[in-house]
Amino acid sequence: MSLVKKRVGSNGRIPLAIRFLAVLLLVCMLLPLVSYNETASATYTPPFRTMRIGLSWGTTGVNQARPAANLSNVAGFGNGFEFGFFDANRNFVSVGASTNETAISVMIDRNMRWDAALGIFVEGTTGTAVGCFHVQLTGNTNLATAQAAAARHADGFIRSVGNNQFIALAGQWTTRAAAQSAVGSRGGIGVNEGTALTMTVVRTGTNRILFEFDHGATPLGIRPIQVGGVRPETTILHYDRAQPNRTERYNGAFRFERRTPTLVTVVNMVDIEDYIQGVVPYEMSNSWPLEALKAQAMCARTYGLSMVNKHNSQGFDLCTEMDCQVYRGRRAANANSDRAVNETRGMFVTHTNGTRLCETFYVSSHGGASENSENIWVATRSYLKGVMDPYEANVIPRISGYNWTRTISQAQVTTNVRRTHPNAATITSIWVSQYSPTGNVVSITLRDANNRDYTYSRRAGLQSALGVDAIRSHRFNIGSTVWQPGGNIFVNSSTTMITQANQYSAINAAGNVVSVAGTGMIAIDGAGQTRTVQGGGAGTASGTPTGPVNGNFTIAGTGWGHNVGMSQWGAFSQAHYFGRTAEQIIHFYFTGVTIVKAY
Repeated sequence: MSLVKKRVGSNGRIPLAIRFLAVLLLVCMLLPLVSYNETASATYTPPFRTMRIGLSWGTTGVNQARPAANLSNVAGFGNGFEFGFFDANRNFVSVGASTNETAISVMIDRNMRWDAALGIFVEGTTGTAVGCFHVQLTGNTNLATAQAAAARHADGFIRSVGNNQFIALAGQWTTRAAAQSAVGSRGGIGVNEGTALTMTVVRTGTNRILFEFDHGATPLGIRPIQVGGVRPETTILHYDRAQPNRTERYNGAFRFERRTPTLVTVVNMVDIEDYIQGVVPYEMSNSWPLEALKAQAMCARTYGLSMVNKHNSQGFDLCTEMDCQVYRGRRAANANSDRAVNETRGMFVTHTNGTRLCETFYVSSHGGASENSENIWVATRSYLKGVMDPYEANVIPRISGYNWTRTISQAQVTTNVRRTHPNAATITSIWVSQYSPTGNVVSITLRDANNRDYTYSRRAGLQSALGVDAIRSHRFNIGSTVWQPGGNIFVNSSTTMITQANQYSAINAAGNVVSVAGTGMIAIDGAGQTRTVQGGGAGTASGTPTGPVNGNFTIAGTGWGHNVGMSQWGAFSQAHYFGRTAEQIIHFYFTGVTIVKAY
């Protein structure tokens, strides 16, 4: 089963804080830390290094495919473009080049016009138009012959048609009749219109065709030409009515495919390390502590390769959004974020004696504790086990919205329940019916006016009953329902028991005395390691069913995300306040894993 992943970045919108977890800092945190040293040898070998990242695809959404895209070499980073395709091993195969062009547009082979306001080609025949009818000069032939025939015409060009075969073409007209009238004067053999898979490359803003490509189902590949040992960077413009001038800078090459006749799917073909440099500063602030960024880099690299082919039906591995990992190329990368990627180069989080990649999920914050994967998505992962997370307590004041409340109307809850239970009466009460041992919600129960109960479990069930936007994490309560940890709590001995009702004070990392509650306490020792203070037991949910108030049910919780894997704000706290290394952060959030250096 595929585990659906969501997480949030680290800008000011991210909520955090702990509602159920009270943290007792028992010992000063001044002792030196020992870094893990387990990356000397690798048993995991990546199947390839090139990732396929979807930039524009589909027919809806902010990333929907468009009829065209613009590419330009960033000044000082390129010297024209190579045209070709990617083989089954994701290696680029060149079939031609344009060394004099640094700004090109790639489009469907239909009648297209330059829209100066949008700065991109759209379908049409007015103004600066690129017609889809051409005079064909040769049949299928070799590259040299086709180039020679095309060179005899100022508007000549070649089309690669596969199997090392090319045809020479000249000109562009918007009607077949106009092209037919030019066949004789051009010495042509007829009119060529291309197919539903033909791609056209022109000089941006003009109707000068540079190259065409039609290898059937094989998509067009374009790679910036590298000069002077400097990695090329390419700016690509995606046509977007909401952001008509939105551009991003990317490393690597690009693939263009007509998966529908009128739209071009754009894929960035990029080395895994360049990809991670474009993920880290969007998933975690590029100003954060280096060790936190390094932990993020290892998570992002491992997650990326563990989810290869997630979007294979759409022609790529991963998208650029939160459904996969946020990726925007080079724009937000800086020396700090690049250093984090470079210092963890080739490092992956693995299990099964280092032979298999972990699915290294991460979230903005846990709200107090992470959770077992099976309590969120059903599938069990040995390395995705819930842990109490006291580190977030130090960063709660830094982020607004960590403590959250949501209201959902009685009518909406009733509608939601009736989707799976059509005969349900009006829902009159809700309560948490099962907490996990770490205090996260596993299931809720809803009761209708006929005293019939409906229980919903795990993430999909909770969202079905309450709505996708009603729960920002799995650490919440409804009404008077609260989590009580199992067993008694002792500190510094097996006889000095702490009662749950008491309040305690602790010294935080800034040396200030703060009040903490006596529920679910965790201690952090002088080495920055966590020590469980609470007793054993699975914990229970207590309280009575809660009815609506003024027609609404209220949900109150902490954190933001699915509660599985690494907390980004917890990683920040561990690195900033406790001096913990990236390896230690990884081992805290992922159980029994091995970090390997694969290359």
